[in-house]
Amino acid sequence: MKIFRMPDLGEGLQEAEIVSWHVNPGDHVVADQPLVSVETAKAIVEVPTPHPGRINRLFGKVGDVVKVGEPLAGFGEEGEEVDTGTVVGEVQVGTEVVKEPAAPAPGKAAAGIKATPAVRALARRLNVDLAMVTPTGHDGLTTSGDVERVARILAEAGPQELLRGVRKFMAQNMTLANAEVASATVVDDADVHGWRPGQDVTVRLIRALIAGCRAEPGLNCWYDSEAVGRRVLKQIHLGLATDSPEGLFVPVIRNAESKTSEELRREVNRLREGIQKRSLAPEDLRGNTITLSNFGTIAGRYAAPVVLPPTVAILGAGRIREEVVALNGQPAVHRVLPLSLTFDHRAVTGGEAGRFLAAVIADLQKSD
Repeated sequence: MKIFRMPDLGEGLQEAEIVSWHVNPGDHVVADQPLVSVETAKAIVEVPTPHPGRINRLFGKVGDVVKVGEPLAGFGEEGEEVDTGTVVGEVQVGTEVVKEPAAPAPGKAAAGIKATPAVRALARRLNVDLAMVTPTGHDGLTTSGDVERVARILAEAGPQELLRGVRKFMAQNMTLANAEVASATVVDDADVHGWRPGQDVTVRLIRALIAGCRAEPGLNCWYDSEAVGRRVLKQIHLGLATDSPEGLFVPVIRNAESKTSEELRREVNRLREGIQKRSLAPEDLRGNTITLSNFGTIAGRYAAPVVLPPTVAILGAGRIREEVVALNGQPAVHRVLPLSLTFDHRAVTGGEAGRFLAAVIADLQKSD
């Protein structure tokens, strides 16, 4: 029997969850016929049949997480016995949770968590990670009461939900960003009182971000932390941070600098619809050079958006509000758009970030 294994899914993705099988054991298939749909951390991907033949065995069931290189399907010869069900348990799927020693929680002594052997044994018996426990004993000592309090909270919360798909990828990315990027954030406001009614806020923000990149191209770049170098990019492939029930998506508008306002709106609509239907191609979710987060459509004034390597900048836009401003020495009520620019200080200077943000504001303050 020939074994077809999970192929390389690109973008450093090492696993995927089986969404649906398109074939059954005993089926005769042709090359490139849909074999299985899998959900990666970025999109639902259809894996094609690698060659013609007969399906002898399917490895894994819907919901299983399969790593790259693990078996997906077995192709048999005529007369060879067919396994009429999917194989469960024969193949290791990536659902095992490996527990490692917990790192001390923020604020705890670097030497480790203070607890007596009896309290540590109680924590193991109650399945409580001591790093989650706030100590109340003398000099930071964790007591049995502390452990029991956390155990009660966990019991009320119910079983732990392992993150999968988009949320798991988001958690991994945030961990990477927190560990690697030297983040700095600068905030300011744009007076948009002169906007005509019906302005497309998202498109205006994209246009302003492009103006910022033209003023300071160094924010539209990729940084290589291993080589300690950066590549300033001519094309602006804009990542549009988008909220969804499944987690955070960052679809990409290719060559945003060359598109008209109408073309940008159509592309934003296409990407958002693709997220809702989970129909975006992997190419729509990779390779951004700079990011925009219009979090103000939900709530919030200022923020410190997270820069994801290898990019070096993300522009955040808060909620537009009316505010009293000074106009010719007199108070006036104007509409104001708050802005937050987070940048990787390894690759971008404070001056470059300031000039970028100034160009963004100048473009936003135009009436059209």
